[in-house]
Amino acid sequence: MSHKLRPRFWETVPLAKMTRAEWEALCDGCGKCCMNKLEDEDTGEVVLTNVACRLFDDATCQCSQYAIRHQFVPECIVLKPQTMDKNLYWMPETCAYKLLWQGKPLYAWHPLLSGTPDSVHAANVSMQGRTVPEFEIDEDDWEDHIIEEPV
Repeated sequence: MSHKLRPRFWETVPLAKMTRAEWEALCDGCGKCCMNKLEDEDTGEVVLTNVACRLFDDATCQCSQYAIRHQFVPECIVLKPQTMDKNLYWMPETCAYKLLWQGKPLYAWHPLLSGTPDSVHAANVSMQGRTVPEFEIDEDDWEDHIIEEPV
């Protein structure tokens, strides 16, 4: 007797049709989206820095005020299926939302596959313990904090 594995929701449900819980479960907790990025005005190239948003908790890789973050950081991007086209370039290369939008599979370390939220940290993909708070760095010095994305 053969047993077929049930398809996982992210493999069958389009991003625009996901429930809020499914959508939120896609976040791998890497924290890279909470890092300040620099964009070249001429080329549009976006680079990652290790300068964390003032609300970022470096130990947990979570926003310390997620539900009310826009009260403190009005420019924080709200990623939704309807805004993917205009916001995707800001998202990290390993981001599940970006991967699924591009028709790619999740990485094996993603918590939905590994079963543990710590797998992203164990794989050294997250920003855990790698950041400096934005309030400690002058914005003119952010270029000194450009990093390669941990993948």
